[in-house]
Amino acid sequence: MGSLSSRAAVIPDVDSIRRETGFSQACLLRLHHRFQALDRDKKGYLSRMDLQQIGALAVNPLGDRIIDSFFPDRSQRVDFSGFVRVLAHFRPIEEEDSEIRDLKKPEPLNSRMNKLRFAFQLYDLDGDGKISWQEMLQVLRLMVGVQVTEEQLESITDRTVQEADEDGDGAVSFLEFAKSLEKMNVEQKMSIRILK
Repeated sequence: MGSLSSRAAVIPDVDSIRRETGFSQACLLRLHHRFQALDRDKKGYLSRMDLQQIGALAVNPLGDRIIDSFFPDRSQRVDFSGFVRVLAHFRPIEEEDSEIRDLKKPEPLNSRMNKLRFAFQLYDLDGDGKISWQEMLQVLRLMVGVQVTEEQLESITDRTVQEADEDGDGAVSFLEFAKSLEKMNVEQKMSIRILK
């Protein structure tokens, strides 16, 4: 087998991707292999249908919303760098990542704040920067399915929006969302097995 660096040469712009995502070279090689396996037609990009092959997304109630995040500009394809950029949000925060960082450099994709932004956009269905009562209800409906009655679901939505909505506008802004999740360990919840 070739050396790690010679195999990494098959990944275009690998050093730039490594710096941006924080993934090690070995992890990028595994992700590139996974990307190629998902790209069964060898197109050089993934479509929505390709991503729907991922078992963890197929059974995740928010799987379609997560798949949407791979296509932020409404395109129908994602290349390898776009693929790993999204996956970087799920990379656990390591001790070295949380040390004092150079403010001139961009915030790591897996920072607590970027994880929160990623989670927020899963709820903000229309992309207007607010989670409305209707959006919250729709996402909660996806998450709980038929296990809860519509009346119970509406009650949960009412309580959730009321508790988070500090300015009383009937919707949850990103800052309100972040504050309401402060007590939760978001980093741990967003760290999933991305190679399976």
